[in-house]
Amino acid sequence: MNDKLKAAGTVVSINLSRTKSVRKKPVSEALLKEEFGFEGDAHAGPGIRQVSLLALESIEKMRKMGLEVGPGDFAENITTSGLELVSLPVGTVLEVGQGLVLEVTQIGKTCHTKCAIFRQVGQCVMPEEGIFARVIKGGKIRVGDRINVRNQG
Repeated sequence: MNDKLKAAGTVVSINLSRTKSVRKKPVSEALLKEEFGFEGDAHAGPGIRQVSLLALESIEKMRKMGLEVGPGDFAENITTSGLELVSLPVGTVLEVGQGLVLEVTQIGKTCHTKCAIFRQVGQCVMPEEGIFARVIKGGKIRVGDRINVRNQG
């Protein structure tokens, strides 16, 4: 294990969809392709937003507002636990499972069309607390994989 690693979290859900603008469906494992994203996911492709991540802790905030939501309902690819994703600066490197490497490229996003969740409660966590990454080193990712944050210092 790299001695420059600090915080650690866990992959609690991997979520994919073949079309955009729909909730993603959980799968137990998937293939992350270098400089592309998840094989079989509508949002995959070159660019800085190849993979999206959202913390289960963020989803819990929406549950406390009375919404029945879970992993994939915010169209995130990877639902995590144990990491404060929104506090990770752009450029942070995440080491996932058995050698996968992601680089944080964007924190949050602009929500141009208010989703059903926003219309229901006037708030949505994905635009504020979701993060995006590019795939530096691909491979198979599984639910339960460890996520390590490489120390930037």
